[in-house]
Amino acid sequence: MDLIDYFQLSLVEIYFVIFTVFIASIIRGFNGFGFSATCISGFSFILPAVEIVPIILILEVIISIFMVPYIWNKIDWNFVIKLIFGIIIGSPVGIYLLKYLTPDVTHLSVCVLIIFFSFLLMRGFVNQKINNNYGKFFTGIIAGALNGLTTLGGMPVALFLLVTSIQPVIIRGSLAALFFLTDIYAFSLSFFAGIVDVTTIYRTVPLIITLPIGVYIGDKFFVKSKEKTYRKVVFYFLIFISIFGFFRIIDNF
Repeated sequence: MDLIDYFQLSLVEIYFVIFTVFIASIIRGFNGFGFSATCISGFSFILPAVEIVPIILILEVIISIFMVPYIWNKIDWNFVIKLIFGIIIGSPVGIYLLKYLTPDVTHLSVCVLIIFFSFLLMRGFVNQKINNNYGKFFTGIIAGALNGLTTLGGMPVALFLLVTSIQPVIIRGSLAALFFLTDIYAFSLSFFAGIVDVTTIYRTVPLIITLPIGVYIGDKFFVKSKEKTYRKVVFYFLIFISIFGFFRIIDNF
């Protein structure tokens, strides 16, 4: 059997997947999130959702390891731990739904909400009142469910941090740490649910080499950026990826 046969993809599709992961790695290195959203937008042209999610979960765990040197001293562990309690509850729900429901409707709903709140944020909307234990726990449940179902759990968490006006360096570090822990958990659930197979591993291994290169480039951009620039980039990224996802899903209906 030819090596390419293990991937169950054409050579052009393999190159496309590698390029998508590389761009997603740069975005992750800069934002602290966005890797999954970028990958799922690209992969969805050639793979079904049930095959995309386990690949992204594996890559998310590995890319988080590569980000450790850049963000370790900038992690708000109090925030991370409180969200994890909610995510622990939400993730099994998302994984369960992934096997029985199409995630397109959920993805579409997430895109609409992200676009709405991103525009509010760009107009200066801030709400410090939700920055409490209940707000973090509820956000964690939503993020966990979405992470298991669509791997888009980072988007509501990023919105929560932006709405509560947290400093970019803390947003980036906390998101990276959060996803490392939650994606290990979600991947374990996917494995025991039978979603991960040998083909998933074959497709993932060649992509790993692009991760540290992309993270390094993204970090360089982050270090040189100002807080206002960071927030604008995050806003525009959320809007772009949501609009792109919206029209892609509408086109599939």
